[in-house]
Parts: sequence; structure tokens; C-alpha cells
Amino acid sequence: MDDVRAVMEAAGSERAVVFGVSEGGPMAMLFAATYPERTVALILFGTDPDYTSLQTDDPFVAADDEYLAYIDRQWGTIEHARKEIASWGAPSRADDERLAAWLASYLRRAASPGAAIALSRMNRQIDVSHALPAIHVPTLVLAKTGDVEFPIEGMRETTAKIAGARLVELPGDEHFFWVADHEQMLEEIERFVGEFRDQEADLERFLATVMFTDIVGSTEKATALGDRGWKDLVEAHHARVRGQLARFRGVEIDTAGDGFFATFDGPARAIRCATAITAGVGDLGLEVRAGLHTGECEVLEGKVGGIAVHIGARVAAQAGPGEVLVSGTVRDLVAGSGITFEERGVADLRGVPGTWHLYAVDPRSARAGVA
Repeated sequence: MDDVRAVMEAAGSERAVVFGVSEGGPMAMLFAATYPERTVALILFGTDPDYTSLQTDDPFVAADDEYLAYIDRQWGTIEHARKEIASWGAPSRADDERLAAWLASYLRRAASPGAAIALSRMNRQIDVSHALPAIHVPTLVLAKTGDVEFPIEGMRETTAKIAGARLVELPGDEHFFWVADHEQMLEEIERFVGEFRDQEADLERFLATVMFTDIVGSTEKATALGDRGWKDLVEAHHARVRGQLARFRGVEIDTAGDGFFATFDGPARAIRCATAITAGVGDLGLEVRAGLHTGECEVLEGKVGGIAVHIGARVAAQAGPGEVLVSGTVRDLVAGSGITFEERGVADLRGVPGTWHLYAVDPRSARAGVA
């Protein structure tokens, strides 16, 4: 998401149609949900929000150890390219030697065998299902009825989970859509984009990661220090927190007493910010706890609200001193970031329906990343 946003800014593109294919689909879904003001429309082809339970015959996606060993030996060879085309890429073009030669060259130029293996393993952790209800931009889903990689049934399910999404089913088995007769596909895209090109974005609802922090034992410290001493300490604490928010692109929404409520456009950045805050106030003699959740937020009378905000606050209330606690939604969305967690079991969050799986961030893994 950050790469797409950075390229748009460098190119001077304020709003764009985002086209997500294969494992680029989940990223495009997240972008559209998080940045509705930057997204004219969302187009998806041959993809799925949840790779953790994706049923596919493609061994690359399944990350089978035997196949990954084969990748290590054969990546980018003609034999490998033929196998990919015949098994899932474009089975009807299995005898196209020109396509096989092109694909072999493309794979060699695109990645080393080690990078391809790492990508395959990371793909199996992708799950952005939680983001689908937060997509409120016009969405077109294109699907080949014979796509082996992403069966049509799954594409229909994905379409049904995005409000107002439109599904167009096209004949053929090519996951590599550019090798097929693509005139109909281009016509559908042109018609769709033309319909929504000038439509204004819905800026009242968006996907965000909310973070709540507060000082542990604040009442006791305030009593021990007195009003003046406590005021000075809180000011020093606030300065540290605001410094980290600026570093990790967090937006301060509210400050109540010794606590902060902030939002982020990326869950990994939110985790790293919370970890930096808990570590950065130690020399002040303070312990801070933090809670995070990712969900759909609403702007109501200029204030950020919604059930996601209530969940984030309740998660923070469950955290221990110096701990960064996250919901299962946050954990799922940062797959592949290198951030690791310890399970904290299932909790009932006051006023929130259902039970929630909570996870504590391993601070060492969070500090290993960059903003």
C-alpha cells in the first residue's frame, strides 16, 4: 500500500483506478478501503482476500516443501515455465513455446529462486477478509470461468462481500489474462471506469488501525508527585508520544488525561509506533500499555468513531504494563511484516459482541522493522 501511495504522489496522481491481480488483489483491496479519497474505483481479477484457506491446485501458492525445493532448482527454466502455464497460468496455451520462453525470461528477471520461495511462503499468510466490508468505492470484479488458480465460485463469494461490487464472468481458463482474447475485458473496464470517473469519494467511512495508550498506575504517580510534578511528567510523556506519532505517520485524534487515541493507515506502522512508545518512556519512570484494532471507522461531526474505535479501547484495557496488545484482525493484516506475537487467549470485550482472540506483540520483532 505504501508503495502505491508513494508512486502516486511522485507522479502527481491525486486519484486513480486501482487494478489488483492475483496476490496484488489483497493489497489493492486494502488500499481502496484505507484510501477512499485516493481511489476512483477498484478492479480485481483472479484474486482472493484470504490465501490462508485458498483451495488451489497451484503448488506455488500452497508452498509445499517439495515444490519449493523444485523452485530452488528450476526457477526460470523453460521446463518450469511450461509447468506453470499448463497447470494454472493458461492451460489452453500449454503448447505455446513462445509464451514459455517469455515466461521463463520474465521469472528470471523478476526474482531470484530465494525471493520466489520467500514470496510463496508469505502469500500463504495473506488474509485481508476483515477489510472487505470497509470497501466503499465502485468495484468491478473480472473472472475467467475456467481459471484454475482462482475458481469462479471464490470470485463470486468475494464479489458478494464487497458492497455494490459488480462481477463480470468471462470465458477462458487464462489466469495470465494478457495472453487471451482480451477485447471484451478491456471493454468492460473502459465502460466501468467511464461510469464512475467523476464520482466523488465517500470520505466518511474508511479502514484504519486505531491505537489507544495510557500510563499504568497514573493515579498513584500523580499522588506521589503532586500536581506540579505530575503535570511536568505528563507533558514529557505527551512530547514522547507525539514524536513517535510523527515518525510513524499516526494521526492524534484525542488526548484524555494521560491517554492517547490515534489512527494509522497501516497496521504494521501502528504496531511499531506503539512499541516505540512503550519503550521510549522508560527513562521517565513510566510504563505505558497499548491496544490496537483495525476496522472500519466513521467520521461523525468531525470526530472519528465506530465499533472499531470501541474495540480498540477495550483491547487496550486488557493490556498489561509495557504491553502492546492487538486483536486477531491486526495480526492477520501484518502477515509477512516480520512482526511476531504471543497468544493471549480469548477475551470478552465489554460492550462488544462475541469473543475476541488477542495477541501480544514481541517488541523485538516490531523494533526490527522500519517506518
